[in-house]
Amino acid sequence: MKFGVFYELQLPRPWKEGDEHRMFKEALEQIVLADKLGIDHAWAVEHHFLDEYSHCSSPEVLLAAAAGQTKNIRLGHGIRQVIPNYNHPARTAEGLGALDLVSDGRVDFGIGEGATRLELGGFDIPARQKRAMAIEAAEQIANMMVMTPYPGFEGEGFSMPCRNILPKPLQTPHPPMWMACTNRDTIKIAASLGIGALAFSFLDREEAKTWSDIYYDIIKSDECVPIGHSVNANIAIVSNFSLHHDREEAMRRGQLNFEFFAYALNALVAHDTVPGRTNLWDEYIAQHGSKTEELIASVKRARTYVSGIGTPEDLSSHIAEFEEAGVDQMIFLQQAGRNLHSEICESLELFAAEVQPKFKAKQAEKAEKKSAELAPYIKAALARKKFMKPLADDEVPVVKASVKSAQIAGT
Repeated sequence: MKFGVFYELQLPRPWKEGDEHRMFKEALEQIVLADKLGIDHAWAVEHHFLDEYSHCSSPEVLLAAAAGQTKNIRLGHGIRQVIPNYNHPARTAEGLGALDLVSDGRVDFGIGEGATRLELGGFDIPARQKRAMAIEAAEQIANMMVMTPYPGFEGEGFSMPCRNILPKPLQTPHPPMWMACTNRDTIKIAASLGIGALAFSFLDREEAKTWSDIYYDIIKSDECVPIGHSVNANIAIVSNFSLHHDREEAMRRGQLNFEFFAYALNALVAHDTVPGRTNLWDEYIAQHGSKTEELIASVKRARTYVSGIGTPEDLSSHIAEFEEAGVDQMIFLQQAGRNLHSEICESLELFAAEVQPKFKAKQAEKAEKKSAELAPYIKAALARKKFMKPLADDEVPVVKASVKSAQIAGT
């Protein structure tokens, strides 16, 4: 089991001057702390126009800043919006290459497509075509990172001529690829494409086991035809995260804020929105109620721990159950609602001191065993892939100069 931290950069109203600046600086401090504590991954989402829910519209900037302040933690696009209307595939490939170089080969590349009218409509993306557009673009981004030169492409979602995409990433053939997954259907798609599954849904142990079985059954079958030039067979799931020796204090710190996360996402998808005039936090409090003590009491009656919220022993049991279910990485959603920076850092430090060591000790052995088990299936999957044909030297087209040399000389 590996561990990650995850950033939507949530900022509920009311907004005060300097709040966004503070939020970015605190997120960086948390990533630096996670690196020092030995946490494996830091993931940043890409969303656009989603007031309060996510102010992380340029994750490449946050990740690049983190790269300069960390040494070991992997830096993941969780996810990058790959549809050309959001980001031209060549620009995504260039950005990934540059980030991989400045981070010394620590990048993970998650692909996504967006789900809200605010995003899709803002970039004039037809909702029914978004998945096909994302998959088409993602495959070409992988080709761009590997091929010298990239032969060019004529597709449904975008076209471009032959060009050499620079810089190339440090990792070969390219950074590991992942896909955002929210249900069993997307788990199947990720496995069929030979890429990791970022399960951005709060699952119970039984559903996680079902997702894992579906995913790895496909990875081992003829259905797996890689979209990239390598196979990244991994499942990561998101979990709430608030840790304290006193269970009730962990709930007081986290539960109300994590429930806002789900409320805000649903509101942005299912409700009408007036850009720049949202007030999701007040709407949430009015609907939910702000009596934290009553909330804690109801949670205690229901179960011992709540999806990553509780004592170190609670979290250890939570992780162990998902590890047994076949999950490879647990990503902690600690920056949600109005969770305090100081309390997030305290939770991370307590996790590193009392929970992480129980799982780190067997990490290398489990990874080696898994790699050996999957090696023949990955080899077979790559053999099924139809790779883009590289151009021979005499096939590379000449790009005509825009002006004649004589005109440059002024004659």
